[in-house]
Amino acid sequence: MVPVSYYLVLSAVLFGLGVIGFLLKRNLITIFMCIELMLNAVNLAFVAFAHSWEVLSGHIFVFFVIVIAAAEAAVGLAIIIVIFRNRGSLNVERINFLKW
Repeated sequence: MVPVSYYLVLSAVLFGLGVIGFLLKRNLITIFMCIELMLNAVNLAFVAFAHSWEVLSGHIFVFFVIVIAAAEAAVGLAIIIVIFRNRGSLNVERINFLKW
């Protein structure tokens, strides 16, 4: 049996990598993947706590987070494709929505 602390450390490392990637990268696709990584890190923590406390509510929260992440992926990728078609770049620094 693996202790819950191992899962929480792994979850914290994954969340930290997601935050670092979100703050340092300038490509929209990479930022998008870092957000998904952070969501999955939170899911891992939910499942670890739900398993250790033997409750079902953590698994239910994970289900809802996965549903929201899927909807976010569909809408987010559609927005990213439109931005790339209109601006020709996915670099965050080169995308200026307020300039013509």
